[in-house]
Amino acid sequence: MAANEATLNTGELMASGKSLMGGKLVLAIGAAAVIAFMAVVWLWSQQPDYRVLFSNYSDKDGGSVVAALEQMNIPFKFSEGGSAILVPSQFVHEARLKLASQGLPKGGNVGFELLENQKFGVSQFVEQVNFQRALEGELERSIQSVDAIQVARVHLAIPKSSVFTRDQKKPTASVLINLHAGRSLDQRQVSAIVHLVASSVPDLPVANVTIVDQNGSLLSDTSKQNGMDNLDPSKLKYIEELQRNIIKRVESIITPLVGANNVRAEASAEVDFSSTEQAAEIYKPNQAPDATTVRSMQSSESTSSTSTTAAGVPGALSNQPPVPATAPLVNDDPAADTGGTTVTTPVSSQRNVTTNYEVDKTVRYVQQPMGGIKRLTVAVVVNNITTTDKDGKVISRPLTDDEKTQINDLAKQAMGFNAERGDSLTVVNSSFAGVEQQVLPEIPLWKQPAVIDMAKEAGKFLLGIIIIFLLYLRLLKPMVRTLTTPATPMLPKPGDEDTVVALSNNQAVTARGAGPRGYEENLQVSKQIAKENPKLVANVVTSWVSNNG
Repeated sequence: MAANEATLNTGELMASGKSLMGGKLVLAIGAAAVIAFMAVVWLWSQQPDYRVLFSNYSDKDGGSVVAALEQMNIPFKFSEGGSAILVPSQFVHEARLKLASQGLPKGGNVGFELLENQKFGVSQFVEQVNFQRALEGELERSIQSVDAIQVARVHLAIPKSSVFTRDQKKPTASVLINLHAGRSLDQRQVSAIVHLVASSVPDLPVANVTIVDQNGSLLSDTSKQNGMDNLDPSKLKYIEELQRNIIKRVESIITPLVGANNVRAEASAEVDFSSTEQAAEIYKPNQAPDATTVRSMQSSESTSSTSTTAAGVPGALSNQPPVPATAPLVNDDPAADTGGTTVTTPVSSQRNVTTNYEVDKTVRYVQQPMGGIKRLTVAVVVNNITTTDKDGKVISRPLTDDEKTQINDLAKQAMGFNAERGDSLTVVNSSFAGVEQQVLPEIPLWKQPAVIDMAKEAGKFLLGIIIIFLLYLRLLKPMVRTLTTPATPMLPKPGDEDTVVALSNNQAVTARGAGPRGYEENLQVSKQIAKENPKLVANVVTSWVSNNG
């Protein structure tokens, strides 16, 4: 009966040993999983930071770029949706330069390279269409070089040339631009694009160029450019620069007298941008004839006499017989003796004299330049003078009348004061609320973009190391220790001396066939039994002695 119980206990111990071996296999699988997870974490910490190489590209350009990156052995991946190609940050600039040398990306539009592969024998119509496509593509590339423009499309309508002047039509152009998010074009940039397109197409007037953005807004509306609603940005810039220069001159001339940050000036300029031309003729009052210059003189004189020859209108009176003669008058003048008769001949004379004098006239042409200053208004505020006495006490005092007059004169000279123009200057002395210099706060080191990127990379690396260390300390190390420690079979209960003897004999036989490993296991079991239950070991030894005896 005791032998059977010993056999059963031995079987239980062997089963427990097998279960221990199965547990070690599970531990080995878990250790391998932990090692694999640690390798994944390490690779994740070493993964490079990918940046955008190109975005919003056509499918043809995307394929060419990917093929070129594969030839250059540069890793790449696509963003979500495939709208951008990403490469490691350290290869972004190098890849862009190498791809640019290969002409990539082409932007989806063709230029004059379309004419390089011109086939022989094509019709004139095809040549004209290819030339127009090439011209549109070149204009699209030029317009897309503007920073705010993402994509541009150009459509040209070039009519056929005619030999008749009255039948000739001017070409037209339409430009559709797609702006970057949050960007816009001012009127000056729109005007530059209009002139760029108009200058690139022969006989294309500026008025026939239309620019529309992606929202359908007409940007090239020239209906109000000549009115007061649209003010040229260059004029506003000129006024701002003029006012800024006046402020700078006034502050720079007064600062040495009152110290830095103790004077503030503001200027307002009224500028006349109208260009006028004036022509005047001035005539002076008439002068005395002897004081003037004779330009020309013309005189004419005529004399005529009447005769007694019958004359008259033919008719009844002229056909009548003459009237009987009357007694002649007697002339007492002996010199006028005519033989008893006196004949009188009427004489008429006329004389005309015309004198032309030079007219005193002044002709004046006046052309006023554009951008003349109509009026200047300058306001200057000066802080109180701050001094330090012998005791080191800071004293603030207002300006004296002489100092105010001096500052006023200097400000007038610096601003170019002109009383006839209506300029005004106001100088006020008052204590400033904050005398200390306002210094813009510097960006902290931990807020700088470069430092933030470096911190992200270092944080990722440190996080990977910490995770790997915790996995090793909490999981991998205990598993390895359990796997390397010899398995301890289930110990017999106190009082089961027969079981111990049977187990010892069975393990001894196993030790003879298994070699040193079985012996070491038996030795460990014996030490553990002797340590935990010395009475049981003493009973076993007693039974061995009694059996040998």
